[in-house]
Amino acid sequence: MTRPLTEFKVLSFDCYGTLIDWETGIWDALQPLLMANECNIVFRDDALDSFARHESAVEAEFPQLGYRQVLASVHAAFADEFGLKTRKELDEDFGHSVAFWPAFPDTADALRYLKTRYRLVILSNIDGASFAASNRRLGVEFDAVYTAEAIGSYKPSLDNFRYLLEHINQDFGLAEGDLLHTAQSLYHDHAPARHLGLANAWIDRQKLSEKDNWGATARVASRPAVDYCFYSMEEMAEAVRGGGKLPWSG
Repeated sequence: MTRPLTEFKVLSFDCYGTLIDWETGIWDALQPLLMANECNIVFRDDALDSFARHESAVEAEFPQLGYRQVLASVHAAFADEFGLKTRKELDEDFGHSVAFWPAFPDTADALRYLKTRYRLVILSNIDGASFAASNRRLGVEFDAVYTAEAIGSYKPSLDNFRYLLEHINQDFGLAEGDLLHTAQSLYHDHAPARHLGLANAWIDRQKLSEKDNWGATARVASRPAVDYCFYSMEEMAEAVRGGGKLPWSG
């Protein structure tokens, strides 16, 4: 990819892990369970790895399940894995915790700048109500929000990306070549995006390109190629501000 970033017309974003710091949110939301069990032997890295495995499994098995219910099921499975006692109220509280997950510190300013240059679209494994709560932390009004709840499946299903392409055409009269998909997750986003030939920008907040840190994201056996790589949204915004001539092949 040698194309400047400034040639694209629409940026589609994964939200959680890219714009919202879901790992901090997940870890914080697990604390009531750990405290109720007086558990001091489950550490953050192990908890996030467990979350990644259970979340991807639940979403694959139950694609029609709402995300709050997905999270409640993941919480119950997490408790079972570590031999912890949970109850329905704790599971449900975890399911509603998305509203409290924080944005990354650089997100709002970066999005405000990018909004002056592009249409901004969300493509997220979320329900509308949970995203509305998160959106208050993001600092911009998105031109469109496409959720798993509306689509009826969870990424990495190709159906979600086909829905994205169909709707940017219907909603804005734009084509695949106008779109740059921007995300942190190789599993949820970059593998399916590349399968369909979409241009993609990796927001590699964990610096996974340099080490083996998958965090709350399920692993992929083979890392997909990416057209651009940035370690933060701030870095991407600065690249656009500078003319967008910072392609990176992975």
